[in-house]
Amino acid sequence: MSSTQVDTVSDGEPGPGRGGPPSPHGGEGYQRGLGARQIQMIAIGGAIGTGLFLGAGKAISKAGPSLILAYAIAGLVIFFIMRALGELLMYRPVSGSFSEYAREFIGPFAGFVTGWTYWLFWVVTGITEVTAAAQYMTYWFDVPQWVSALLFTVILYGANLISVKIFGELEFWFSMVKVTAIVGMILICAGILTLGFSDAGDTATVGHLWNQGGFFPEGIGGTLMTLQIVMFAFLAVELVGVTAGESKDPEKTLPKAINTVPWRIAVFYVGALVMILSVVPWSEFQPGVSPFVAAFEKMGLGVGAAIVNFVVLTAALSSCNSGMYSTGRMLRDLALNGQGPKFFTRLTRSGTPLVGTSFSAALMMVGVWINYQWPGEAFNYVVSFATISGMWAWVMILVCQIRYRARADRGELPVSSFRAPGAPFTSWFALCFLALVVVMMGIDPDTRISLYCAPLWAAILLVSYRVLRARDPQNASFAKS
Repeated sequence: MSSTQVDTVSDGEPGPGRGGPPSPHGGEGYQRGLGARQIQMIAIGGAIGTGLFLGAGKAISKAGPSLILAYAIAGLVIFFIMRALGELLMYRPVSGSFSEYAREFIGPFAGFVTGWTYWLFWVVTGITEVTAAAQYMTYWFDVPQWVSALLFTVILYGANLISVKIFGELEFWFSMVKVTAIVGMILICAGILTLGFSDAGDTATVGHLWNQGGFFPEGIGGTLMTLQIVMFAFLAVELVGVTAGESKDPEKTLPKAINTVPWRIAVFYVGALVMILSVVPWSEFQPGVSPFVAAFEKMGLGVGAAIVNFVVLTAALSSCNSGMYSTGRMLRDLALNGQGPKFFTRLTRSGTPLVGTSFSAALMMVGVWINYQWPGEAFNYVVSFATISGMWAWVMILVCQIRYRARADRGELPVSSFRAPGAPFTSWFALCFLALVVVMMGIDPDTRISLYCAPLWAAILLVSYRVLRARDPQNASFAKS
């Protein structure tokens, strides 16, 4: 089944396949209910989540101020990845884009692995986010983490049963809260540095960036060891690719959203960390504690800390909500291509993949059990596995873009209207950087567990694909033309 066939199988309308404009009804039967402002805020909010609000606490304790440089370099790599994705999306904007491109430019097995691995990434990320949200709740209430995790999972599952337009609106406001909070915190820190108010006013100085043991207090090695945490913070920026099949005007909204990546990283990551570490010395931050909440507490602004804790709670729930959104779409894309159970193709009247979302939400309940068994280590366990599975999608994006560019340059395929600058060299650089991250994950005993799990997941996928090929050779071995 070709991509164009997939686009028309559910609604009889020409979908966003090669050579045809996007259907107003959405690719693969979806509704095009996501407007420009919603896509923009989903793109912005996707880069602001648990990795920044909670994971940065551990990263600061490991690398000190040099974490700023790590975020800047990793952010540049993310921009290369997103521009590679943008080139592919403008060539063919489809929902479930990562696995679709893998099928076309690498082969059916690559599409199978990519689709199921990206689905797993969001399931694991959902567990991560509800774990973080449960930790944030302990700031106000003395309740077991697993209780909060269960409550949030059920609520977000219910929220994903509504139409994509409502989902987009909820994500717009979730993201608006996060953006407003970070900008507000940056302004407060700037005020403390210049006007000297609050408890931190007398000691706040940009000198904290190099006076507490230097810019690299733990050495270059300490900075490299944070790359896994840093890359986890950027996971979900590629979510705009999943929304392609439900965007009203993907040719305009998606490139605009992708081009905002540099300033998003500059403001929300580099800018925020520069301000926080200038007001509060890096040595005063602790793993497992949000640096944003800790900074306000050090400033003596207790109310501000409570507000920030609410914001980071919102950020975690927003990311989990996005995870439930994407898992249902990815499962349906796999099913439409004969690489998943057919019942995942079913849509509600409002155009939401109910069965796939329900199945994913049920598996996210594993997070409740993890929080019950290991409340102190739950976040670290799931972060490392989420990172390695999420980076697989980035690797596939880069490899597919390299192959697409080569075929487009030879005149075999249409040239994308949004070509990645510097490609394919920037794509090769990004691949090398991701390889470095994997190496550092293997060196760090705290993250090595994810590399143990990866071969097990690969074995499960290989066996599953062989079973699929035996039962349905046509769908398991088709090649894109």
